Amino acid sequence: MHNLYEQFRQLIPDPPLQAGTVVAVGSGVVTVAMPGGGLIKARGSGAIGQNVFVRDDAVEGIAPALMLELIEI
Repeated sequence: MHNLYEQFRQLIPDPPLQAGTVVAVGSGVVTVAMPGGGLIKARGSGAIGQNVFVRDDAVEGIAPALMLELIEI
């Protein structure tokens, strides 16, 4: 028999990887502006104006500084 908790966890999708721009820096926390206009407070470090990857309220790394194209669906 499989572990019921693991079966339940498989039903929940993984958090998405998002890219945004750092707009404020605190002690161990940065505020990231998302392309859609939202703000996220994430654990990690970054410099103001730097593009970063964010997943599950944590900075995962530096994102490349490329042009962003938004496509409405």
